[in-house]
Amino acid sequence: MASTIPIVTLLIVMLSCHAANAQLSPNFYASSCPNLQTIVRNAMSRAVNRETRIGASILRLFFHDCFVNGCDGSILLDDTATFTGEKNAVPNRNSARGLEVIDTIKTNVEAACSATVSCADILALAARDGVALLGGPTWQVPLGRRDARTASQSAANNQIPSPFANLATLTSSFAAKGLSTRDLTALSGGHTIGLARCTTFRGRIYNDTNIDANFAATRRANCPASGGDNNLAPLDIQTPTRFDNDYFRNLVARRGLLHSDQELFNGGSQDALVRTYSNNPATFSADFAAAMVRMGNISPLTGTQGEIRRNCRVVN
Repeated sequence: MASTIPIVTLLIVMLSCHAANAQLSPNFYASSCPNLQTIVRNAMSRAVNRETRIGASILRLFFHDCFVNGCDGSILLDDTATFTGEKNAVPNRNSARGLEVIDTIKTNVEAACSATVSCADILALAARDGVALLGGPTWQVPLGRRDARTASQSAANNQIPSPFANLATLTSSFAAKGLSTRDLTALSGGHTIGLARCTTFRGRIYNDTNIDANFAATRRANCPASGGDNNLAPLDIQTPTRFDNDYFRNLVARRGLLHSDQELFNGGSQDALVRTYSNNPATFSADFAAAMVRMGNISPLTGTQGEIRRNCRVVN
């Protein structure tokens, strides 16, 4: 019997490590806020109808939230006297968008069920709905996250993957969050929607050699070698407002906009998967949905951790 003790101890440790994730459930608010999903969906539908790009912006907010100390709504916090928030970190400065949409959803949710639903969960649902409204897959969002009481600009600067990163760096960044290379490639497919600023792809269109010449020339027309940092270009040149698999077709054609995009198809470990996604949109959609759930499970605050913010921009 003595020999079984280490195994039992190991099982207990393993179970405790997964306890936080286990507390998340798609039905978390079934009794306390039964209309939550409808409220979020309706607000996102109105927002996307006003500006199609907002679906991509909210998806990016969720990604940047989860990669900094977990999916805890910290990206939504304004700076205070005691901490510098994440909104002005390099990956978010002049580019984090959709915050006012989350504010609107939070106001609507508070009116229906006060002090019940976290901003972190609202962001997770809004990201899912933004994708679905643009023709992408939908999925059940595990819920029950609580909101952080602080934020970290330095963590945002260090932990959010860079558009200039190579495949090895991207792989290690995702691995640090418990995500696989398949997750990396699937989640990068979120770049099938949205726009990027010239400053994020200038180096690619002027310096990279693994780029289609006509594509580079097209992008240079609106992104000069100097200046015009905030000029925008679609991440997916064909269908920037429709969630589909054209992003991967672009990579195969050497038309990835960001250096980090094209790294997924550049003679490396992800080439075969990129080809699969480029030929099979259903496989991409299924993998993307599954990867979004896994990303949403990164280090959530649960139980008595954190709080339920009344206003997503400030702690209670």
